[in-house]
Amino acid sequence: MKASFEREGIRFAYEESGPQDAPAIVFSHGFLMDGEMFRPNVDELNDTFRCVVWDQRGLGATGPTDRAFSYWDSARDLIALLDHLEIASASLVGMSQGGFVSMRAALLEPARFRALALISTRSDLDDTAVTASFEELKAEWARNGATNVATNLAGFLLGADYPASAWIDKWLNMPREHFQYPVDALTSRDDITARLGEITHASIVFHGGADAAIPLRCGEALAEGLPNSKGMINVVGAGHTPNLTHARDVNPKLRDFLLRYGR
Repeated sequence: MKASFEREGIRFAYEESGPQDAPAIVFSHGFLMDGEMFRPNVDELNDTFRCVVWDQRGLGATGPTDRAFSYWDSARDLIALLDHLEIASASLVGMSQGGFVSMRAALLEPARFRALALISTRSDLDDTAVTASFEELKAEWARNGATNVATNLAGFLLGADYPASAWIDKWLNMPREHFQYPVDALTSRDDITARLGEITHASIVFHGGADAAIPLRCGEALAEGLPNSKGMINVVGAGHTPNLTHARDVNPKLRDFLLRYGR
């Protein structure tokens, strides 16, 4: 059952499971996704950890936002969630956009976090062609919502073989209004590569070997740039959401990392 907290007039949806006195993990989802994408991972971790999933501005059960925002704002939302739950420190698991948010939260309040698991994400910026495609998506969404793009999005984000009907239904039910704000946060984000040296937490990177959204080389560069990196896991055959589509491959390594560094 989802709960909520308020920040800056926005009601943020979240859900938690696991022992209340256990070490906490906050899971931050990717663009066009929501906290449900971590269900296969949470189910394998909440026997040992207090697992918190939340829906970011403009997405999931938190719903549309009527104002511009940046991923620094979203990082402060994450920290406010910890405050609301009275969690003094936590580990972070962030996928794609959730990785952008998690790294920025670690930069804002480094003493607040134990370890970072970063999935299908990057510290630098997208290529011009990718940014242009998001601008096209924004324009199409304003005209027709997800009607003409949902199937392609499923292939892009989840891969051709993953049963995506539940996610397609979510996108078809998302309103047309205010979709520009999550897209603009994505396309206008800043490059934090020069600050990776400040993120000294134990970290691990997971990346799908067949990721069509963020190239594998970006995950490799991220793992090389983080000073306390424990390496990069190439999830062979996975696309942009390996923790969801290839959970059996990701979960053992994610659990081992969090048991070592997240407690």
